[in-house]
Amino acid sequence: MLYDVMHRLVPPVLRAVWRPTVHGLEHVPRHGGVILASNHLSFVDSVVIPVVAPRQVVFLAKSDYFTGTGLKGAASRAWFEGLGMLPVDRDDTRAAIKSLDVALEVLGRGEAFGIYPEGTRSRDGRLYRGRTGVAHLALTAGVPIVPVGLTGTERVQPVGSSVPHLVPITVRFGEPIHVAGRFEGVPSGRARREVTDEVMAAVQRLTGQVEAGVYNERPVDA
Repeated sequence: MLYDVMHRLVPPVLRAVWRPTVHGLEHVPRHGGVILASNHLSFVDSVVIPVVAPRQVVFLAKSDYFTGTGLKGAASRAWFEGLGMLPVDRDDTRAAIKSLDVALEVLGRGEAFGIYPEGTRSRDGRLYRGRTGVAHLALTAGVPIVPVGLTGTERVQPVGSSVPHLVPITVRFGEPIHVAGRFEGVPSGRARREVTDEVMAAVQRLTGQVEAGVYNERPVDA
């Protein structure tokens, strides 16, 4: 119910304010489990994608956003829950496994799950190598992956700025990548790597980003 209310109010307002340019909405299946795999430039990415997508997209968010106290904590919790986000404790050593389990539950319900294969946001604008969790989800759940390319979100609220900026934002949804039945007999590790590299190549074509060629590591204070 909270999601329904928020989604009637928030997306129209944000679209009117930021006026994002959106391409390829026809590539997002309207029904059934699907993974939206995007590059990651800013904390607002998890707001932008659900706002422009034609269906609810579930993202994972830091559990800190859901555990605050007082009026501010309640407002934060309502905001993130209203956007369809689910909490995950990134400091828990088992967080990665828990995240995959949560994602598989979402996909098993026939919903859309959003993920950033880079793992954490790019601070230099380059596109980092994808981690294979996205492929594990697709191969396990047998669902397609829609690559997503974001540009401009890194300028919405740059480091050191406390006020969001009105800047051009573009969201491109690519053609779905179908994996079901393609990798029978292929070793699981190799299959996950091939699918992940295919996804990241598709994202790069959508964004034009320079490829870093290495994994992106989360800063200690992130």
